Amino acid sequence: MYTELKGKVVLVTGASTGIGQAVALKFAEQQAKIVVNYNSNEQKAQDLVKQIIENGGEAIAIQADVTNRESVNSLIASTVQHFGSLDILINNAGSMVSRVPFEQLTEDVWNQVYDINVKSIYYVTQAALPHLKESESAAIVNVASVAGRNGGGPGAIHYASAKGAVITLTKGMSKEFIPYGIRVNGVNPGVIGTPFHDKFSPTNVREGFRNTIPVGREGTPEEVANIIAFLASDEASYMYGEIVEINGAQLLD
Repeated sequence: MYTELKGKVVLVTGASTGIGQAVALKFAEQQAKIVVNYNSNEQKAQDLVKQIIENGGEAIAIQADVTNRESVNSLIASTVQHFGSLDILINNAGSMVSRVPFEQLTEDVWNQVYDINVKSIYYVTQAALPHLKESESAAIVNVASVAGRNGGGPGAIHYASAKGAVITLTKGMSKEFIPYGIRVNGVNPGVIGTPFHDKFSPTNVREGFRNTIPVGREGTPEEVANIIAFLASDEASYMYGEIVEINGAQLLD
């Protein structure tokens, strides 16, 4: 347990399912105060909040479309109004929207993918920055993807390039925010067993992915959440601008 995370206010975007849900639960185990951001899945967000509270934690769910600046500003204002501060930001919201060959990729889908994966980080981080500056131990963790390094699977050029942007964004933010005392790092999850792949990866594609993973299985959301909690903790106090690979040896430097 990272005792220094007790009482910290943690905002997790896209937290109602998958990796975001596991991250919220992991920080709740550390006795942090959790803001569960969701866009459309209110029931799962409220179920998650209920689970955290029933286990003795503190949490609220706040609806916000992280691709909309006004909605994001409201998210940050509501967070600070409720808990009084903001210490840790986990930029987790993301989507592929759909798998489509590059030749058939429409501008609308391209823009949607960049909005949810890249612009969301710009909006949320910029709105959160004044409050993170006031924290004594602020941290940001951005969730990118192995796709940002290997170009992605079939029909995923748009998603892979957006996650590549997240990787670069993480490094640039890290350099700029050091004087503010804010650490910024990221993670590159590989093939993780989440609703993301249930939705976007047909059985044959998913099986093909598993065949490229030397450990022979998909990762779990909890395994990603463990690394994210570490990066936000004082145990990672000398880590800045790092992107931690979590892929079961699927991709090695």
